[in-house]
Amino acid sequence: MPLTLTGASGTSSLNSSTGLAIANWTTATRPSSPATGQMGWNTTIGVMEYYDGTNWKLFANTTLISYLVSYLVIAGGGGGGGGIYHGGGGGAGGYRSSVSGESSGGGTSAESPLSVSSGTVYTVTVGAGGTGVPGTTGGSSGGNSVFGSITADGGGKGGTYNGNAPSSGGSGGGADYQHSAAAGTAGQGYAGGTGINAAPNYGSGGGGGAGAVGSNGTSTTGGNGGTGVSSSITGSAVTRGGGGGGSTYNGGTAGSGGSGGGGAGSTSGNNQAGSGTVNTGGGGGGAERNTYTTGGNGGSGVVILSMPTIFYTGTTTGSPTVTTSGSNTILTFNASGSYTA
Repeated sequence: MPLTLTGASGTSSLNSSTGLAIANWTTATRPSSPATGQMGWNTTIGVMEYYDGTNWKLFANTTLISYLVSYLVIAGGGGGGGGIYHGGGGGAGGYRSSVSGESSGGGTSAESPLSVSSGTVYTVTVGAGGTGVPGTTGGSSGGNSVFGSITADGGGKGGTYNGNAPSSGGSGGGADYQHSAAAGTAGQGYAGGTGINAAPNYGSGGGGGAGAVGSNGTSTTGGNGGTGVSSSITGSAVTRGGGGGGSTYNGGTAGSGGSGGGGAGSTSGNNQAGSGTVNTGGGGGGAERNTYTTGGNGGSGVVILSMPTIFYTGTTTGSPTVTTSGSNTILTFNASGSYTA
């Protein structure tokens, strides 16, 4: 005779001719108070799973075809303009998010999570911030950040008077009054602000941010950097992707860095521009003229991944920070590495 065991979590049966029929459930109807070692067939994802005392886990020999990973990919911010007189703020690194309810930088809605295949290695690249340099040569744009097929463009550098124009990028660099402001990448960030040819202080534009355009300079003020975007992918709200503030000539009020890591611009008596905050993709601030001062460096980017803990393999390189939020495991890459699905 078959042996049948019935409990709140399902029915298992053992029959000499048909073998063992294990209890089954959906992800939503898993046992509410499982015992350590309790196992069953999850019909939602079509795999055997067991409870390890803290989380539901897949059996080691279970082969999955694919699962979804949510991401926040932010590139390095652009360096602020330096120069012989005054420079624009650097643009924030491109901002791409698939977190439900949170728009991607410069977009109106979140992107789709990335479908990953079991056993595949997914490269993670964290873009470096662009450099701010003295003189009229200008700084450099930020580096791209990458997760698998998802690429965020580095932020554009700020423009310099009597030197280089600002660059387009994830968010565009702010301009001095000799040049036009630079555009952001569609869906990743916004344009930088413009400078003004008006005494006494000839304000330069702020760098674009992930959430807003950089402000324009005025006759007495540098433009503020564009604001960043808030994300709760880690379980806590954090704003990243602010643009760098624009500088002013010989006094006035320099622009502030945009919320989310943008560096402040500089003015007379405050000759060193602020750098973007590391791992936010913030743009560097533009520099004022004295002694050919240096624009601020852009902040490095970050790549954050969120996946159901039951799918997390634990196989990574690059030493990401590993945390949990609800039923998800979160990987925060502050430096380049990889994740094996």
